[in-house]
Amino acid sequence: MAGEPQADCLFCKIVSGEVPATVVRESETTLAFRDINPQAPTHVLVIPKAHYPDAASLAVGAPQLAADVLHEAGQVAADEKADRSGYRIVFNTGSGAGQTVFHAHAHVLGGRGLEWPPG
Repeated sequence: MAGEPQADCLFCKIVSGEVPATVVRESETTLAFRDINPQAPTHVLVIPKAHYPDAASLAVGAPQLAADVLHEAGQVAADEKADRSGYRIVFNTGSGAGQTVFHAHAHVLGGRGLEWPPG
């Protein structure tokens, strides 16, 4: 069920403290932590604490929570000073787009030039 913790979800385990992560920000509804395989000097994941499998289901099922994730992504960029030169917020939705953990999450990338188009 959307919103409920999933026993087999890595990010739900990070939220519960069962799996460690380098947390950089936490709000009542979100958690932000460093990516274990960073693709830029700043690479932080911002997740809703509630489980939604992807960005689309999060937006439909909990639009305020989706807004919380975006708000925190901007705060992460400011904290990391990536907002000075520019940063990217990426939601991969579906395995064909590169999503490997099926818990909605935003990648905050910055600290270097980010070419377009990505991928």
